[in-house]
Amino acid sequence: MNELYKMTAHQVKEGNFNKAILAVGSCEAHGQHIAEGCDTLVSYRLSKQIADKVEGMLVLPPIMVGYSGHYDSFPFSLTLSYDTTTQVVYDMLESCIRQGIDEIFIMNGHDGNIAPIEIASRKIKEVYPDAKIAALTQWWVAAGDLLPEGTFEVWGGLGHAGEGETSIAYYLFGEWCEPDQATSVVPDLPEYLDVKWDFSELTNTAQTGDATKATAEKGKMMNDAIVEYVVKALKELDDRQWKFK
Repeated sequence: MNELYKMTAHQVKEGNFNKAILAVGSCEAHGQHIAEGCDTLVSYRLSKQIADKVEGMLVLPPIMVGYSGHYDSFPFSLTLSYDTTTQVVYDMLESCIRQGIDEIFIMNGHDGNIAPIEIASRKIKEVYPDAKIAALTQWWVAAGDLLPEGTFEVWGGLGHAGEGETSIAYYLFGEWCEPDQATSVVPDLPEYLDVKWDFSELTNTAQTGDATKATAEKGKMMNDAIVEYVVKALKELDDRQWKFK
């Protein structure tokens, strides 16, 4: 047992947990073909697999809604403000520290949460300098880098509900997907500039990339690569007591 919301206080005490993992997700349209809670489902299920392989790791309840204002053009987006998202992440981290766990890994599942996670983590370090915080803020980019070249057919597998994200959704919760509704929309964006878009400027299907190329087999490869990488990284951090010099 390592999922906090399923455990009794007695089980938590007996578990001797010394670190925690926090999944941060969202609830918004993912094309027409993936469950709206995709980002929460993926980040939480990855977190559970990681915790099962890392001794002493407690799986915190996921943050199920983040900042999704840029997806608000499509139904049915739920969003917190940037300030609220930042404060929720901060409060979750601080709760862990007050309970005696100050080694925390954040598994982010959603692009809109990247800035709030950065700000919340920096603020925590200012108040609790001994806290140890690490995050994987873009698992979808990491997975593409970790897998063999040529795994993905279009746009490096990227995109919102694109080839990569759709693949891992098919693998982890295919029963909540509608593959026949998958589309392909690859926007024409400048290579090095970070354009601040509203999602309706990029697509009319709530999806970018090529979801029609997605398969559960590719999703399993992504899942396994991320879990293996994070588990290895966390064990190495533990071995050197989170010291960097």
